[in-house]
Amino acid sequence: MKSGSIDLQPSPPAALVIHPGARNDIAGRSALARLDEAVGLARALDLAVCEASITPMHGKAPATLFGKGKVEEIAAACRAHAIEVVVVDAALTPVQQRNLERAWQAKVVDRTGLILEIFARRARTKEGRLQVELARLQYERSRLVRTWTHLERQRGGFGFLGGPGETQIEADRRLLLDRIVKLKRDLSDVRRTRALQRKARKRTPFPTIALVGYTNAGKSTLFNRLTNSEVVAKDMLFATLDPTLRRVPLPGGRPAIMSDTVGFISDLPHELVQAFRATLEEVREADVILHVRDIAGEDSEAQSLDVAEVLTELGIDKDGRHHLLEVWNKIDLLTGEARQEIVERASRAGTVVVSSTTGEGMQTLLERLAAMINEGPDLVFRLRPSDGEALAWLYRHGRVTDRTADSQHGLLVTARLDPQALGRFEQLRPGALC
Repeated sequence: MKSGSIDLQPSPPAALVIHPGARNDIAGRSALARLDEAVGLARALDLAVCEASITPMHGKAPATLFGKGKVEEIAAACRAHAIEVVVVDAALTPVQQRNLERAWQAKVVDRTGLILEIFARRARTKEGRLQVELARLQYERSRLVRTWTHLERQRGGFGFLGGPGETQIEADRRLLLDRIVKLKRDLSDVRRTRALQRKARKRTPFPTIALVGYTNAGKSTLFNRLTNSEVVAKDMLFATLDPTLRRVPLPGGRPAIMSDTVGFISDLPHELVQAFRATLEEVREADVILHVRDIAGEDSEAQSLDVAEVLTELGIDKDGRHHLLEVWNKIDLLTGEARQEIVERASRAGTVVVSSTTGEGMQTLLERLAAMINEGPDLVFRLRPSDGEALAWLYRHGRVTDRTADSQHGLLVTARLDPQALGRFEQLRPGALC
C-alpha cells in the first residue's frame, strides 16, 4: 500500500471455534478431528480463527449448553481477543443462542447456521439459490425472536374499531411462511424440469454416473481428470455446490454422463437434505454411483459412514438396483507400508485405488465403470467396410468389444447396446444384426 493511502478492505471478523466434546462423541471420529473440521468450515466462511478449543462436557445446560463457569471463561477469552463471532460446533436452540450472545457480546453461530451460510455464499444457479433460501428460512422459523430486532413492536388495527392488531413477530412469521410456501412451489417446478431432463437423457442411450462423497474428498478433482473439465476444485470444504454434468469417454468408445454433486458432511442439517432433494435426485437416478473417499484422511471410515447415512436417507441401497463403487482417492499421499496396506485392502474389498492429482488408477477405474454399466449382451453386426457412419454410430451409442473382417469382405462388429439403442440401430441399418 502506498504512503498516505487508506486500505478500505475490511478485515475478516475474528472468530473463536468451540467443539463441545461430550464423553460419547460421534462414533469413529475424535473430538480433535471434529474441531479441525469446524475450523475448516469457519475459514471457508472467511472468518479469521484466532483460537479453537475442545470444551469437555458432562451434561448440557438448557439455557446456555455450557456450564456457568465455562460461559464466563469463554466471555473473558472473547474480550481478550476482541472476538466478533463464536462458532459452536453443535446444534443450539434459539434460547441457547440468544443467551450466549448476551453473555459473550458476540455473534454466535451453531454448526447448522455455519453450513447454511456457506451454502448461501456458494450457490450460483437459480436452483441452488432457491434451495439454500428455503433451507435458511426453515432454519430461521424458530429463531425470529433472536434474529430480528423490531419484533417487539405492534401494529394497530384498521379503522376506529381496530384493536391492538397483530404483533410484528406474528406478521413476520406469517410473511416467512408465505415465502416458504412460494419457494416450495418453485422447487416443485424445478423437480418437474429435472424429471423432464432425465427423461430426455434416457432417450439418448448414455449411462449416467454420479460422484458422491464427503466434502473435500477430491470429487471435483477426480471429475476434472475423468472429463477433461475445469470445475472449481480447491482444498476447501464445500468448494463445489451446484451440480455439474459432463461427458466422459469409457473404454470401447461409448461415452457416459458424469455428475459432480455437493459434498456430504457429518450432521448435515436436515433442512439442507430436504431442500437439496431435487439436486440429489440426480444421484438416485444414476446408473452407477461412485463413492469417493479420502483414503489418506484419519477419519476416512467415519466419513464413509456419514455418506452412507445420507445415501440411505435418499433411498439408495447398494444391495438394491443401484450400482455403487467405492473409489479410494489420494493414494499419492501415502507411502511405504501404509500405502501397501491400503492397496491390499482395496484388492480384497473390490474397490479402486486412484489419485485424482497424478492420474494413477484412472484407466482401471474407467474399465470398472464400463464393466458395471448394463449394456445388454454381446451382439454381432455385419457392416460394409465402407459404412463408416454405422461403425461410428455403434462407437457413440454402444460399447464395441471386437472388430474382425469376414470372408465376404465385410466387417463383423461385436458391440453391446441397450434395448433403446438396439431398436434405433435396426431402424438405421435393417438386417445388420447377425
